[in-house]
Amino acid sequence: MAETMKFQAEGEMGCGFMTSIFHRRGLWQKKSSRQPLPASSSADKFPAKLPPQKKPVSCVSKASRRPSDSTRSSTSSSNSSGPKKPSQTPDMAECRRTKSEPSPNISGHRPSDERNTLLGASSGNIMLPGHLGNLKQQRIKKVPLTKTLALRHLTFDSKSVQEFGHGNIVKSPHLRNKLDSEMLKSIGNEKYDQGKFEEALALYNRAISLDSNKASYHSNKAAALIGLGRLVEAVFACREAVRIEPSYRRAHRRLATLYLRLGEAERALQHHGKAGFEAGSDEIAAARSVNTELAVSRKAMELRDWKTLLKSSSSAISTGADSAPQIYAMRADALLKLHRHEEAYETFRRGMRFEIEPCSRLFGSACSAYMLATRAQVYAAAGRFEGALADARQAARLDSSSEMKAMARRIKAVASARSIGNTLFRAAKFSAASVAYSEGLELEPYNSILLCNRAACRVKLGQFEKGAEDCVSALNVWPSYNKARLRRANCYAKLERWEAAIQDYEMVMREMPADEEVGKALLDAQAQLKKQQWRIHPQDESPSTTLQIKAPEK
Repeated sequence: MAETMKFQAEGEMGCGFMTSIFHRRGLWQKKSSRQPLPASSSADKFPAKLPPQKKPVSCVSKASRRPSDSTRSSTSSSNSSGPKKPSQTPDMAECRRTKSEPSPNISGHRPSDERNTLLGASSGNIMLPGHLGNLKQQRIKKVPLTKTLALRHLTFDSKSVQEFGHGNIVKSPHLRNKLDSEMLKSIGNEKYDQGKFEEALALYNRAISLDSNKASYHSNKAAALIGLGRLVEAVFACREAVRIEPSYRRAHRRLATLYLRLGEAERALQHHGKAGFEAGSDEIAAARSVNTELAVSRKAMELRDWKTLLKSSSSAISTGADSAPQIYAMRADALLKLHRHEEAYETFRRGMRFEIEPCSRLFGSACSAYMLATRAQVYAAAGRFEGALADARQAARLDSSSEMKAMARRIKAVASARSIGNTLFRAAKFSAASVAYSEGLELEPYNSILLCNRAACRVKLGQFEKGAEDCVSALNVWPSYNKARLRRANCYAKLERWEAAIQDYEMVMREMPADEEVGKALLDAQAQLKKQQWRIHPQDESPSTTLQIKAPEK
């Protein structure tokens, strides 16, 4: 009866903390080596022939907490018939897990055997008292609320963690695109900080392709485009950013800065107002100043007051509109009207770089046509007639006004006159070539290319005075035109104006020091000048100085 009660109490305890301690093999071995246990109790609870175990595990199923029907029947029968049979005692060796067995899957339950036993925790894996015997409950995997990618420090929110799943396997394609786009943005920011704007732009574009509804991607793309000098494209990127997020103050400020640099001062002031505290007082003041100067420039252009236009446009550029193609176009137009073609070309090279399609979207077709027409005239003045013809035709397509059509016809006629004159000059028909150049000059009287070419024909015809005059006219509109200067020097040499010839030869030599022909012509002109001076002012035969006779020493 006492042994049956012990078994019943043991079944009530389950596979817990106390059971795992008292059933340790090391404890029983020490006790057996020093003081053997009574035969009656040890034989019933622990069979004599147990296999050696390093880490014995006592496992009793949840179901074994309550005595089964067989246990109740055996208990009742034992009370009536005598001691309990050895076969009714649970075999503890079957509950022990050997070293070679695989570790149990603690995240799920394992089906019990016929005796309703489960694989329990070893002495090294002690269960908490609140979970005694409840091994069927699945283990809840604790996922931290913040995850960090291996390559880039990227923090996820709690919602992302819920969708993220086990390990680094992304279940949602939308989440995967979001994470990839954030990583691309982070790398793009690093490239931008390093000054690698092309690489940063490529990374921002890839991020936008994955998630096009993120305003910061478009704003960062605008910053990379600004670094590359592509301001018009940057405007459209910033526009997309503020369209997605209208309260994005940093994008509004960036857009205002772009509009100011492009000469759109009114738009700049509008976006400065939306930028709030992001906008600085100096930036707002610069936008207002540029707006005022632009009004003065437009008024001067209407009045054909070219000097006032030059002054106001220069002030607008220095104030902040340093990349405004329409302001540079007005300035170049004024310089052309004042016959300062070389300055007009330099103005074009500094600021009139634009692409017609994005500029038409930003400034409108009429403004783009005006810029194209101005560039066509600058190209024609510089002798780049092919580009001038292309720009003139495109300007006439954008603006079908009579003024644009007349400009296109004039440039076409000037280009044709130059082409015909060159053909006749190569055929040694100098008189006909001179006539062809003169026809072009009737349309463009200050075209330095046609003037210099006609001077060459007149030199061949022996008309050195007229040739020098054409070279003087060409140099007035284009002072650094060395070809015209050298040709004028040759004309002066033929006219025996050696001082003027020497002056031109020396200026050409400073630009072309390795030209042997120019050096030889300079030496010859200097020798001829000395001869001319000797003939005009022969040397006096009387000595120029008197001899000083020293007195004899005493």
